[in-house]
Amino acid sequence: MLPLPPFEYHAPRTLPEALRILRDHPGDAMPMAGGTDLLPNLKHGLYGARHVVGLRGLEELRGVRERPDGSLALGALTSIAEISRHPLVRARLPSLAAAASQVAGPQLREMGTLGGNLCLDTRCVYINQTHFWRQALGYCLKKDGTVCHVVQGGQRCVAAASNDTAPALWSLGARVRLASAAGERELPLRELYVADGVRNSVRREDEILVEAIVPPLPEGLRAGFSKLRMRAAIDFPALSVAVALFAPAGKVERLSLVVSALAARPHEVRGLERLTGRPWGPELLREAGELAQRQCHPLTNINVDPEWRRAVLPAYVRKAFESAGALPGKSP
Repeated sequence: MLPLPPFEYHAPRTLPEALRILRDHPGDAMPMAGGTDLLPNLKHGLYGARHVVGLRGLEELRGVRERPDGSLALGALTSIAEISRHPLVRARLPSLAAAASQVAGPQLREMGTLGGNLCLDTRCVYINQTHFWRQALGYCLKKDGTVCHVVQGGQRCVAAASNDTAPALWSLGARVRLASAAGERELPLRELYVADGVRNSVRREDEILVEAIVPPLPEGLRAGFSKLRMRAAIDFPALSVAVALFAPAGKVERLSLVVSALAARPHEVRGLERLTGRPWGPELLREAGELAQRQCHPLTNINVDPEWRRAVLPAYVRKAFESAGALPGKSP
């Protein structure tokens, strides 16, 4: 059993108190929500923080509420389990509920939080190992080394994003609110992530993700999610697909397709605008799957054959539309 390294644990009761602690220990403090990913990574020596700021006492960051403009605000400390079963989420954001229900196993869903999942660190077979294992290999770009073992000669870390809730919220046009001791800012979720596996988020070390906000969605929009993993529970995704389709009277007005678990940030499939205005049917579904397959190139950053992951991508696009109740032949 790997021991935790020594650190000072802080248990603030309010958000301003938590933000002050992060401000007062620049570069040496990390916020912790459920701890389901942070604590194992600390045991593996992936972080050197000497201060851990526990957020579980911040009740103001919990819950799901409808705002006056009809948008849904999802508190960052709301558990993954609650997101998966909350009536408002299930009724209005079914793809998010589906994604949350497939995160890890039931115990981890009770402990893990939405904010923790959105801020989940990237993963790679060459980094998520013990310090002894990584030292024997000569380390890597993400931690302590200068070599990428995935891409020969690579100068940028390609550890994969593995947070299931991110592609679902991305496809729905969600925004996130970040807070620091200096103030708050809000940005589209798609702008939260960057293509760098070392740190794939623009969230600063002194910031806490406060909530995700999903704008009002048109009545009749269908949203679905599918996930490839080696076991039906526990495993991180080998591939995840989120879709959002609005096709009143059978003609596509809005179509979003986000694929993740391939590289450091989710990938929004490009070129879907050419499908708008056309009747939703088998041909468009096939084209959407082919577009995703052409643009997505899995790597050996996780322990699943990359060519197979790419080959099955159109099938998981279809599964996502099936989850949305939007297969051709059924009125979307």
